[in-house]
Amino acid sequence: MNTLPEWLAYIERQHPQDIAMGLERVRAVAARMRLTKPAKHVITVGGTNGKGSTVAFIEAIARAAGWRVGSYTSPHLLRYNERVRLDGEEASEADLVSAFAAVEAARGDTALTYFEYGTLAALWLFQQATLDLAVLEVGLGGRLDAVNLVDADVAVITTVDIDHTDWLGNDREAIGAEKAGIARPWKPLVLGEIDPPSSVLRRAYAIGANALRAGSDFFHEPIDAERWRWRDVGTELQLPLPQLRAPVQRANAATAIAALRALRRSLPRSAYAEGIAAARLRGRLQPCVRDGVEVLVDVGHNPQAARELAAALQAQPVAGRTCAVFAALADKDAAGVVEALAAQVDAWHLAGLGGNRGQSAAQLRARLASTAAAEAGVAESVAQALQATLAQARPGDRVLVFGSFHTAAEALHWLHSAG
Repeated sequence: MNTLPEWLAYIERQHPQDIAMGLERVRAVAARMRLTKPAKHVITVGGTNGKGSTVAFIEAIARAAGWRVGSYTSPHLLRYNERVRLDGEEASEADLVSAFAAVEAARGDTALTYFEYGTLAALWLFQQATLDLAVLEVGLGGRLDAVNLVDADVAVITTVDIDHTDWLGNDREAIGAEKAGIARPWKPLVLGEIDPPSSVLRRAYAIGANALRAGSDFFHEPIDAERWRWRDVGTELQLPLPQLRAPVQRANAATAIAALRALRRSLPRSAYAEGIAAARLRGRLQPCVRDGVEVLVDVGHNPQAARELAAALQAQPVAGRTCAVFAALADKDAAGVVEALAAQVDAWHLAGLGGNRGQSAAQLRARLASTAAAEAGVAESVAQALQATLAQARPGDRVLVFGSFHTAAEALHWLHSAG
């Protein structure tokens, strides 16, 4: 196998399950690869929403301070290389091919999932690169996630809400207990929520982790339309608003700052402002323009994310209508998502998604029979739904395309290919 597509196809065939929780297999292969520590400092980022954005802020601030940084995130939107970044650049196909070959040589007859292959490959690349900082995004949960084989210097939990209930539990307390598994004894645990589940706090107390909470140990507040303030005991930073445009991104940026400061390494004050301004991430209220109409593309796929989207839309009203193109995986709370956005959306169009977790637009509409999207138009694909919505849009309207990473990826592919 000489190309990245060949390796990815091979890896997908190796394990019958997309998800197989547990660390025994991946830890055994990591030991054979001598993956001890991927960088001088490691920050692990878990949570229901905001993980990718928080990683982006940490990476950008650390790079503005002159650090060599590697980041590992998932899933990707347009290409696999997005998942592994070294010094601000996506890993090359050649680097990823070499990394997958190293994993394959070490695994023997140990079965690995797609995510476990990717995690080990990223850690191998980071260890070769002599990095100051590795930032690792948890894939699912925390306690049994492959990323958790690394003993991080700082753990972060951005938010805890209802998602992936088949794997993590049906309420915030159960889900929080799983996510808190990334905490380490006597190490900082940064919590991005003012009211984290008590299960998270109990875990921190039980192992002696130093829990640092938003609203208790660090704070953020607006100054004016262009600036905001971050502060903790003894430190205050005045910062520009993030380019990532949703109001919740200020909270993600604040959490990122707290995580970096928890390393107890001195960074230039200017690095915080430079990093906040520089951070970018695809699929987070990403603005595009098509036929004179603004199109916002977002990966949001659960009720908490939908509430944040609603707040963002309300904060930026338009003269015309807000039209939504929505496509969701079959295991998501689609009705809860629509309910959270109903007051901000004037017209709905539903699209189908393929794959073993996908569903048709008709199936999605049937699940939304008692919601504001009950009479929505339907289309076979996201591209068709977006095209139909834009055909009906008028000057002053805007279109929100959201519901999953797959939805955002299909929308971006169509918007880019359609010119």
